[in-house]
Formats: sequence, C-alpha cells, structure tokens
Amino acid sequence: MIDSKTFDPNFKFLIASEPGGENIKKCFSCGTCTAGCPVREVTDRYNPRKIIRMAILGMKNEVLSSDFIWLCSSCYTCFERCPQNVKIPELMNAIKNIAVREGYLPSVMKSQLDLLASFGRLLEVTDFEDEKRKESALPLFQKQTEDVKKILKNLGLHREEQDRG
Repeated sequence: MIDSKTFDPNFKFLIASEPGGENIKKCFSCGTCTAGCPVREVTDRYNPRKIIRMAILGMKNEVLSSDFIWLCSSCYTCFERCPQNVKIPELMNAIKNIAVREGYLPSVMKSQLDLLASFGRLLEVTDFEDEKRKESALPLFQKQTEDVKKILKNLGLHREEQDRG
C-alpha cells in the first residue's frame, strides 16, 4: 500500500533542476514513449510513462529506490516520438543522478564499487595475470587502491566496510 503522506511535492522540481530533467513537467502521460520503447517490449518493469507520472506525483522514495529507473537503454526512440519533446533518456539520467546522490544504488553498481575499492579496477588482477604480463614484457599492475578510495570517498560512494574487506 502506498501512503500519500510520504509523497514529496517538490520532487518534480528537484528533477527539473537537474540537467536533463528540465522538461519533466511537459509530459502529459500520452503513452507514446511507452508504446515505442524496446525495453518495455522485453519487460513490463520498465514503463517511462509510469515513472514520469510517479515522479510528478511526488513518489520520490518509490522512484529512487526502484530498480526500473536503471533499465533505460538510451535509444532515444521515446524522445523521437514524444509530442511534448521530453527527452526521456536524459530525464532518466537526471533521476539516476539524484538516486546516486541520495544513496540509492542498484546492487550491480554496489558490487562494482566494492571491486573498485578492493582492487582499483572492476576485475581482480591475480598473480597469474601479472606473470603473463611479465612474460609479454608488459608492466605489472599496480596494487595500490588509495587513490580510487579517495575518489569514491569524495563522490560520497565510499562505504566503510570496503576498507575492512
């Protein structure tokens, strides 16, 4: 059950102030974006019209915590067909940017951040890979991750448990 008392009437203004979200209030829910969306054809979880409607209504927590905002493929089919000139892929990026700033990350991104903090890259480089690089006269990978941790911390994406892992 959705409690309307938790709605944030300023959410649409927050999105509109974000680069790419300027035209959110132009959407009148005609559904053209949803009808042509290739992601929508694959899964019912992604519905641009519904996401925009929820955002305009102020369902901030529901929108930001959902996994469906991350499904946009940025194909621009929706924008090409939109009679109101709403750039939905850019709007989805604006919503994603807000979600990240407010700590809502999809589990895949959390895993990637853990890998970055642990190894300084998205893949662990083992002694085997380093040995192969040595045999090919390539430089060995640096094992230091302090710079990556500093960047993640400055971005507000560094979690304390990453230091212990």
